[in-house]
Order: sequence, then C-alpha cells, then structure tokens
Amino acid sequence: MANDAGLFFGEFVRSPATIGALAPSSPRLADAVCKPVPERGEPVVVELGPGTGAFTAEIQRRLGGRGHHVAVELNERLAGRLADRYPAVDLVQGDAAELPSVLAERGLPHADVIVSGLPWASFPLEVQHRLMEAVTTCLVPGGAFTTFSYIHAIPLPSAKRFRALLAERFEEVVASRTVWGNPPPAFVFHARRPRMSF
Repeated sequence: MANDAGLFFGEFVRSPATIGALAPSSPRLADAVCKPVPERGEPVVVELGPGTGAFTAEIQRRLGGRGHHVAVELNERLAGRLADRYPAVDLVQGDAAELPSVLAERGLPHADVIVSGLPWASFPLEVQHRLMEAVTTCLVPGGAFTTFSYIHAIPLPSAKRFRALLAERFEEVVASRTVWGNPPPAFVFHARRPRMSF
C-alpha cells in the first residue's frame, strides 16, 4: 500500500539503524519467509519487527484463525498502524530482546516458529547476540527461525557475523534462492533446531 511505503520510508529516515530498509517487503519475500508457519494445529508464531505488516498478513493468512500470533514491534508509529489493521494479532510495542518475558506474561511456554523482519546486518555484535539469545531461548527444540538478508549486505562484516551466529546457534541453516521480486533482491535463512547456550 502506498501509504505504508510512505510511513515506512519516513520511519527509516528517522531511525535507519532500527528500520533497516527503505520500503516494506514484497509479497514474494513474505511468502518465502513465512513458509515454516504450520498448516495444522494451534502453533505459537512470533513475529519480530513486523514493520507495516508484510509478513503479518501472510502469517495471518496461513494461520487462518488458528494458534497464537504474537508480534513485537519497537517503533511506536508502526505498532499503532499494525494494531489498527490486524486486531487478531497479539501486538507488543517493545524490544524483541524481551521476548522471553513477553511470552511468559501471556502464559506461553514457547514459540513454535519465530519470523524475523529485523535488520540483523544493521546491528552491532552485542545486539545480535542479545536478540539471538531471546530467539533460541523461546523456541521449542524442533522449532524454526526464519529471517532474510538483502543481497547487497552479503559482504558487510556485520552480515558475516550474523551468518556465523546462525550456524553457531542452530543445527540446520538453509539459505533460499534469491528472491528477485523484492526491492532490493533478498534471500531467506531457514534455521531449525536451536542449540541451547550454556
């Protein structure tokens, strides 16, 4: 939606390190990122950094009223837009690193799937580690974590650190083919079976 693009760009200008993109993700990228959302049962699906809701809409479509969809958005304006548009989503305006507390407050012992729209390559090492600790702490042993990266970010040191962190914290990490229908082109990381930290 055009007004979403305007809002997203405005928030990027205000805070590029936490927004991390000039425009919302495309439906093609949303489809690729949300593939681990189960087609049956009552899963707990967590969405980190939903922005204007590109992944939110796809998660809701796949759930079809099942399960519990928790979305954690730091940006107040984006969170307000999401709350109005997706009343069925359990929206939290806050820090994704506080996810263990967010789930505990709702009586949810774990997440089956965590979908991330966070700009991992924009974060310093300590923030990447803090967020990843929250992710792996909250996932069930066989759970799935999915996120994406833009092609142009591949050579960045922070992006390389993030890929190494994924390999360290998950038993299986698979990168998708390039999603060319997204501006800019991106690829998706599907990670499964988190390794517990000690």
